[in-house]
Amino acid sequence: MKGPLRVAVLGAGTVGREVVRAILERPESLRLADGPGVVLAGVAVRDLGRAIAGGIPESLLTDAPAHLVAAPETDVIVELMGGDEPARTLIAAALANGTSVVTANKHVMAHHGPALEAIARRTGAALRFEASVGGGIPVLGPIAHELAANRIDAVRGIVNGTTNFILSAMASDGRAYGDVLADAQRAGYAEADPRGDVEGDDAANKLVVLARQAFGRWLSVGSIGRAPSLASGELGLPGITGVTIEDIAAAAARGFAIKLVAQAVRAQNGVAAAVVPSAVTLASALGRTDGVLNRIEVDGVPVGRVAFAGPGAGGAATSSAVLGDIIAIARGAGSSWAGRSATTSLEDALDLAADETFDAPSGARYPVIR
Repeated sequence: MKGPLRVAVLGAGTVGREVVRAILERPESLRLADGPGVVLAGVAVRDLGRAIAGGIPESLLTDAPAHLVAAPETDVIVELMGGDEPARTLIAAALANGTSVVTANKHVMAHHGPALEAIARRTGAALRFEASVGGGIPVLGPIAHELAANRIDAVRGIVNGTTNFILSAMASDGRAYGDVLADAQRAGYAEADPRGDVEGDDAANKLVVLARQAFGRWLSVGSIGRAPSLASGELGLPGITGVTIEDIAAAAARGFAIKLVAQAVRAQNGVAAAVVPSAVTLASALGRTDGVLNRIEVDGVPVGRVAFAGPGAGGAATSSAVLGDIIAIARGAGSSWAGRSATTSLEDALDLAADETFDAPSGARYPVIR
């Protein structure tokens, strides 16, 4: 590419605002020594007045994202709108036009990844989604590139900062789930409707994307278990909604912390996966990961275990991954799956059985991860 890479950003919220600011204020940091620079072709927002007040030049703004997607001079669409629609349709349209896409949208990638991958492979457009897992933590790229010589046997981790904040505060302050959730909402760590986080949906979406990179399979989000088993043989409440302060205290007395762990393991006939509260040893790295931090561990052969940790959310951190993907496209790096074989169909996750459980006072049987 001789000229600059023309980037259109859809959405100027928490992450989009940081991406736009970086391109406008420090373009030299995005310029390759042996390649093109990056320029902003346009920004699509719902509220033009608010975006102008936020410092985005009016000449770059539009409330019609489809126009930016259809513009022949646009080289890269950066989708930061979130949610399902119209994000999915806009991403699909851009890829069908042969326009590369960068997205942080874990929901769209988890629910529509196979179809979007099929379009990208057909047209040759790059589809990059590093920011959809772990915020600013680089993990998808290393799995596809630096760990490419390994057989990945397992990925696990704390991938949702909201639930980790709540569980950490319950453990440190000795306060009940509902009280801490209310504090998290007031602090902005939890949404007014927190179900997507606390019931495990957000973590399940991220686990689907991790499994695509690690095992070359798109898992059905709905097949990933989100509730711990109970002593009665039934399933408990989803995510962390059934975790009690008594459970946390009893776990601590046994040397465990309760964490919402997303885990996928290579199995004989597929991939076993779950997102459930788990008992991890207090002395372990997962046990010491508190607050809104994330940690993702990857087990591979021959490398053994490697880990990635850091800020898993926030505009500045997530913009780092988005901007990195833009630079990767400028370098001609292609899609996030790199040279991996095509995977354009969904399959159900297998049940993830625990080798050991911690039987909590609430009746929940939390898997033990050592």
